[in-house]
Amino acid sequence: MRKTLFVSISLLFIAVLGHAQFPAAGARQGGAQMTGRFYGKIIDSLLNKGIDAASVQLIQNKYDSTSKKKKDVIIAGMLTSPNGDFSLENVPIFGQYKLKITAIGYEDIQMNVKFDIKMPDRNSIANQDFSALLSMADKDLGNIKLKVDAKVLGNVTVTSDKPMLQLGIDRKVFNVEKNIVSAGGTAVDIMKNIPSLSVDLDGNVTLRNSSPQIFVDGRPTTMQLDQIPADAIESVEMITNPSAKFDASGGTAGILNIVLKKNKKVGYNGGIRVNADSRGRVGGGADINIRQNKVNFFSSVNYFPRKSISTGTTERNTLIGNPSSSLLQSDKNTSTGRFAFARAGFDYFIDNRNTFSLSGSLGGGKFKPFNTSDLYTTYNTQPLTSSFGLRNSESVGNFNFKGLQGSIKHNFPKPGREWTADVNYNRRDNKNDNTIMTEYYPSKGAPLDSSYSQRQLGEGYGSNLVVQTDFVNPINDQTKIEMGLRGAYNDNNSINNIFQYDETTNSYVLSGLLSSDFKSRSTVLAGYVTYSKQLKNFGYQLGLRAESSTFNGKIPSKATSFDINFPLSFFPSVFLSEKLKNDQELQINYSRRINRPGFWQLFPFIDYSDTLNLSRGNPELNPEFTNSFELSYQKIFKNRDNFLASLYFKNTNGLITRNQIVEANPVTGKDQLVNTYINANSSYITGLEMTMKNKVTKWWDLVSNLNLFTSKINVNDPLIAPQKQFFSWFGKLNNTFKIVKKLSLQVSGEYQSKTILPPNGGGGRFGGPWGQSSSTSQGYIRSSYFVDAGLRFDFLKNNMASVSLNVNDIFRTRRSWVYSESPYFTQDVFRRRDPQILRLNLSWRFGKFDPNLFKRKNMRGERESMQNMNEGTGF
Repeated sequence: MRKTLFVSISLLFIAVLGHAQFPAAGARQGGAQMTGRFYGKIIDSLLNKGIDAASVQLIQNKYDSTSKKKKDVIIAGMLTSPNGDFSLENVPIFGQYKLKITAIGYEDIQMNVKFDIKMPDRNSIANQDFSALLSMADKDLGNIKLKVDAKVLGNVTVTSDKPMLQLGIDRKVFNVEKNIVSAGGTAVDIMKNIPSLSVDLDGNVTLRNSSPQIFVDGRPTTMQLDQIPADAIESVEMITNPSAKFDASGGTAGILNIVLKKNKKVGYNGGIRVNADSRGRVGGGADINIRQNKVNFFSSVNYFPRKSISTGTTERNTLIGNPSSSLLQSDKNTSTGRFAFARAGFDYFIDNRNTFSLSGSLGGGKFKPFNTSDLYTTYNTQPLTSSFGLRNSESVGNFNFKGLQGSIKHNFPKPGREWTADVNYNRRDNKNDNTIMTEYYPSKGAPLDSSYSQRQLGEGYGSNLVVQTDFVNPINDQTKIEMGLRGAYNDNNSINNIFQYDETTNSYVLSGLLSSDFKSRSTVLAGYVTYSKQLKNFGYQLGLRAESSTFNGKIPSKATSFDINFPLSFFPSVFLSEKLKNDQELQINYSRRINRPGFWQLFPFIDYSDTLNLSRGNPELNPEFTNSFELSYQKIFKNRDNFLASLYFKNTNGLITRNQIVEANPVTGKDQLVNTYINANSSYITGLEMTMKNKVTKWWDLVSNLNLFTSKINVNDPLIAPQKQFFSWFGKLNNTFKIVKKLSLQVSGEYQSKTILPPNGGGGRFGGPWGQSSSTSQGYIRSSYFVDAGLRFDFLKNNMASVSLNVNDIFRTRRSWVYSESPYFTQDVFRRRDPQILRLNLSWRFGKFDPNLFKRKNMRGERESMQNMNEGTGF
């Protein structure tokens, strides 16, 4: 069965990407082993007070090569603090352990301990909440009373080094460290290698043909994906159908959570990186973590220069105006710039059960795009007439962002019971100066007929504040209740002043009719509760989330405002799972979600930044509601191969989609086509997704992903032609080869068939949905594929250094080719961006994970000798 599935899927991909199949790098080996922490409090069984200077030893029975017998060896140990607290750090999560506690005046006790990482299979931990899995490696042993009888706690669970992709029945976790081809790039390069995700030329990400909600460390962010360095990311969690515990926003798609690097190991560790590409860009970064006693400090900084070159053509037939016309446009854009990203913070371990964390991030950049366009226009007159235009657009853009996150966590003596509260604040600022010069000629090479010059000065800022508290209460080993409250507050401000060149005064004059200013404030208040229970092999989770929101928009120049109050809405979720024989699992789930219109979708002004593609929001938009169903099956094979299949169906009411209307230009009075948004009646998307991990040989790992789907949008408007429905498919292969012990090769390939346009993009203003005028009610994206590759060599002791070389779009086949139509126009847009870029990366890692590196001085000499007695072993 396993071989049949593997061969079937592989052959299907190879048929399409046959000439793109190269050997690829295996998952990197030799990484640091997984470690955890045991902590708790030693108390007097009668007085219930902490015992000072009790000896706590963690013992493991190991094989001694000299005596050829097993013997007990001390793995870690310490003396308790005056209040009885103890904490044993850097404990490997494998083997069997005994905890031995002794204190003068008390009976010795000894108990078995374990890490409660409960997995339904032996290959993947991703089917649980990844952050919860990490906390399970932080084991609270509770209050231990010294008395005669010992308490036996059981055995330990075994785990292994994290693979590149961890498959779970409800999520996937992509570990960035294992991905060679994204080294030295941004979060966009990482997304291109994650199964189920598709990334267009502008960095817009879609999950199952819809735009997912992007989180950073579990919270919303003002940063764009191309502003987050890949080297600052530890992993990416992808949840296709979130439960009631998660923010209900996001509509038809799921959640992508970017987890930034942070280490809590005792000691110090860090890394230094430098990279250069074939366009002469040199960047790099560094990070460091220091754990000393009760404080864990972490910091990182990254610098990323950029030079992006894109080319494209547009063929457009405009059916409005008198006469109608046809346009052939040829574009070339060169954008140079840079950005930097810094992050720092600390965790303060108040005691074994209370932790306070504070972190901040800061970044910014400057970009200078220059675009030149040749415009060939043919007018449908008798006889035909034509003209030639040359348009140059030169811009300077600056942006800055900052963020502050604070949290507190309290662990109760009962394992698994915890309370957390956190505050997240993010702010961004941007300024843009864009000058557009258009020259008109009767034909190319003829004398100048006329010219038009326009300057745009824009600026804006946005901020969001999220306050959240959560409580987890495991009633017993089979039952758990979770609940929480959340408040999200967002402010946005945009000013865009348009100036037209006046030849009589030889200066630019402000055009009030074309300029705009808009402010908005939105609030979302939410609360949730979930109940989970495991009955032998059957488990279920029931959840309910309630959210209400408000939106206030202001137009200062017109002294007007409007308010939108979205009523209280409920979002239930149901998850049912059954563990079958032979490492199989089946799950069915349902959830209801909402997608509220964003800032630019409600923006009431026309955006004149591209005079050939005018855009405006619609303040009359309503939220869209989506009901999502998913049936998943997972099989783990004996050789650790993993197969996951998901059948999904999403139905959306009030879908927000783009539409075109015709109205008069406020300056010229001529008809112009404006792209805006409307609520469609409904839409649905259904599909089957299959993902498989195969250990083909000891030196070859293969991850394959196939998604078959179809979708349809229903619009109750006789002026809008219905979208033609068809089936599409999306495939991705990721091969890794271990060529020799220290040399790895990775090759990844992706194919996207002809696909209906995503319903609402990201709602952004620049590039993506606003840069390409198209309506998802009438349009599609033509097929495309690409292949990336990377080679890495590890060297120095313990592979502490590595050098890698990666290249994107090897065969220069990655493209965007979009067709769209309406009653007013037909259009074909072809674009290509940054093919065949080579990037060389050098990294060096350092660190010492010795738990005694920052050991506190202890004046109790006679007690310290107790810690070092057992067979002369010290810690």
